Amino acid sequence: MSVFRPNWLMGRPIAHRGLHDAGAGVIENTGRAAEAAIAQGYSIECDVQMSVDGEAFVFHDFTLERLTTATGRVDQTSAAALAAVTLRGGDRIMTLEAFCRLINRRVPLICEIKSRFDGDLRLAERVAAVTTAYAGPMALKSFDPAIMAHLHKNRRHLRIRYTPLGMVAQASYDDPGCDWSHLDDDAKFALANFLHYRETVPDFLSYCVDDMPDAVPFLCRSGIGIPVMAWTVRTEEHLAAARQWADQMIFEGGVLGG
Repeated sequence: MSVFRPNWLMGRPIAHRGLHDAGAGVIENTGRAAEAAIAQGYSIECDVQMSVDGEAFVFHDFTLERLTTATGRVDQTSAAALAAVTLRGGDRIMTLEAFCRLINRRVPLICEIKSRFDGDLRLAERVAAVTTAYAGPMALKSFDPAIMAHLHKNRRHLRIRYTPLGMVAQASYDDPGCDWSHLDDDAKFALANFLHYRETVPDFLSYCVDDMPDAVPFLCRSGIGIPVMAWTVRTEEHLAAARQWADQMIFEGGVLGG
């Protein structure tokens, strides 16, 4: 199957959760972080989590404590309550719909669907619905093969036939406390070695820059023709690795200058 690779997908550097700067009060995954990225012409990567009543919100963590003045699990909080939560920089958590309206097709958006690797596909379907209604350039990705396999299999039904679908990956899944830490060794081995490829058939790969060079991104890029994004580029060493081993980078901080 051919890879769907629109020109915009790898056309410009991608600001990790927007162009954020906590020291200056600009918190990740907020409207201000998005506007800062747009002002410099960067694409934007964002994360999405689901409220208890099924709405998609632009937020990275599974819990509220790190970034907000509230506490509790995002997926146990209603959409109305999440919309009222104040982030530490003073902004409010945005729905994915509102985030798309703010971006308004000005730059590409790469949306990471967060997952507990528990088989729950409701967030993926809600994100697909928002994607369908949005006229701008938008790509979807996840660490969870079940999510991406579902979206790939149901492209036509979900009306996302022309939306790039990608996998987020790294070389090892043995790190404790992560979203996949409860998986058994066989499942972690399959993730590390991309054994889900026949089901996910990704249009692009988003790969950990700390693990480059590595066989998976090298073979995807050189053997199959799958474009590779390197995440998250924060240092000059990261920048050099991304330029050598990837087609584009997801970055944060001042590593690109300016």
